[in-house]
Amino acid sequence: MTEPVVHVIDDDEAMRESLAFLLDTAGFTAKTYESAVEFLEQIEALPEGCIVTDVRMPELSGLDLVRRLNALGLKHPVIVITGHGDVPLAVEAMKAGVVDFLEKPFNDETLLAAIRMALSGQERLQQQDSDKLRFEATLAGLSPRERDVLTGVVAGKPNKIIAYELGISPRTVEVYRANVMTKTGAGSLSELVRMALLAGH
Repeated sequence: MTEPVVHVIDDDEAMRESLAFLLDTAGFTAKTYESAVEFLEQIEALPEGCIVTDVRMPELSGLDLVRRLNALGLKHPVIVITGHGDVPLAVEAMKAGVVDFLEKPFNDETLLAAIRMALSGQERLQQQDSDKLRFEATLAGLSPRERDVLTGVVAGKPNKIIAYELGISPRTVEVYRANVMTKTGAGSLSELVRMALLAGH
């Protein structure tokens, strides 16, 4: 059984090098690519492992890459990173099948934990099943209004639009959003989105 490889795709050289160094220090084998196009050129002989890709890159974005991999039937789990706190992108990436979504700046340990989970295939599926049940129960405990706000968040809508559609003030939407984060125990927006999508919300 060969050692799984963490394939790092980022057009920012400093970011690529720092991720490769972090992974090397943590005992992972890392291979870096400066673009999704370069990565796809080597896809025929791709070692087992997982993919960590930036979402905003020239030529082919991380999201386009995920769609291309899906079309090719490549089963490597994908973790997407972005510096844009971009909720609609997080939602699209999750729906396209990425296993995790991290916003920069992220904690080193958060990334390493996401990679460990991505690499432990069966364990990941079991974890997803238990998460799904837990999230379904958690979301069932939200008030109807909190669920409405969550639906807007998962659709990638800004607070102002959610407020307009529900006929409430943006400040009230913020309060509901904060309540939803507290009740679900989500540590970040991407985690909340992952919960909601996993629970089929």
